[in-house]
Amino acid sequence: MSKVTIKDVAREAGVSISTVSNALNDVDVLNPATKAHVLEVARRLNYIPNLNGKLLKSGESKMLGFFTTSVSGPYFYKLVEVMARECEKLGYGLNVFISKDKQVILSNILGRRVDGVIIFEDWLIDEKDVATMEKENVHAVFLDRVIKKDTMGSVIFDSYVAGYEATKYLIKLGHKKIAYISGVDTMYDSVQRQEGYLAALKEYQLEIDENYLLQGYFEEESTYNAVKSFIHMHPEKLPDAFLAGNDISAIGCINALKSEGYQVPEDISVMGFDDIELAKYFSPPLTTVKNQIARQGILAIDHLVQMIQKKEKGKIQKLPGEIVVRHSSNVKIDWNNKVNLPI
Repeated sequence: MSKVTIKDVAREAGVSISTVSNALNDVDVLNPATKAHVLEVARRLNYIPNLNGKLLKSGESKMLGFFTTSVSGPYFYKLVEVMARECEKLGYGLNVFISKDKQVILSNILGRRVDGVIIFEDWLIDEKDVATMEKENVHAVFLDRVIKKDTMGSVIFDSYVAGYEATKYLIKLGHKKIAYISGVDTMYDSVQRQEGYLAALKEYQLEIDENYLLQGYFEEESTYNAVKSFIHMHPEKLPDAFLAGNDISAIGCINALKSEGYQVPEDISVMGFDDIELAKYFSPPLTTVKNQIARQGILAIDHLVQMIQKKEKGKIQKLPGEIVVRHSSNVKIDWNNKVNLPI
């Protein structure tokens, strides 16, 4: 069966093609009775408008693009799900572009295949690319990267303050030897969390030991291996607590400690970031810093659409973290004197 065209609707309704077009696009030039008649004929014939042609004519795709190098892990599952739902609510679709090839990314952004873009990793797009995007009037929202232009904004989890507060929390429990497990050196939130950690140690006049700076790349296996390696290489320097760059790393850390015969939190406290769904079900349940992932996704989509519709200019929005205390952290105890050592 051949597809019903706008010509078929016009012929059946006994009107011109332009009249059908006006009725379907709700153009206020028709007699209400004529419009109702045309819409009823279109419904009866199961006419499906050529959306691509309509969008090409309007210069809009009604699609937004999310650009990243990976969508693996609970953080991205949540983020993409929320953004897709918010797009649908606002009348847009969401395309997810996964690539490490800058040229592929830029061709999609500058080729106007989407009306606006959300970009995650900051190393994907450098300052020169941002300038090109600004010149081409591209609408963009960057996650965890500070950019503010007329057509570009940012939604940021305040990782520096979160790193500082998380470290201070562990210090308040009496922990003086705190190791930090970083993520990826080129990522904004990874760098900022570590800077916050170092600032807290400095404020409380605690030693900053280079050996306590491990790298887990935000991955469970990499963190597991890093912690195991640290224990074997520096058994005399075992820390009181590990602060991991995200919850997945915290889980890898705990599994490594368990494999070496240590108990969490009885022997060593462990804390993460993000508060992923698994955090409260893990054994022991993770103490962590809650990252408002859903809120971040909603704000990013809403701000992007507002810029596309010329209702807003680019702005920077910061989201605070919140410490969620569970069972993977504990007060530091001096087992010789068996007294708490709070600071």
